[in-house]
Amino acid sequence: MKTIPELKIRIQELSKQAIEFSRKASQVCLSDRQQAKYFRQQARDASKRTQVLIQELKRQEV
Repeated sequence: MKTIPELKIRIQELSKQAIEFSRKASQVCLSDRQQAKYFRQQARDASKRTQVLIQELKRQEV
């Protein structure tokens, strides 16, 4: 189990990752649909992991 500060840092990292993948998907969506699809999937995965960590953080803070 991670400590609260470790969880907060990891949440920030994953959020930044999700944003970056989303940006990349937007940039390549017209030129390469497969690449855009891959980036969107990566953004969704990072977002889901972020949500799991947020729930863990809420449980630890209670």
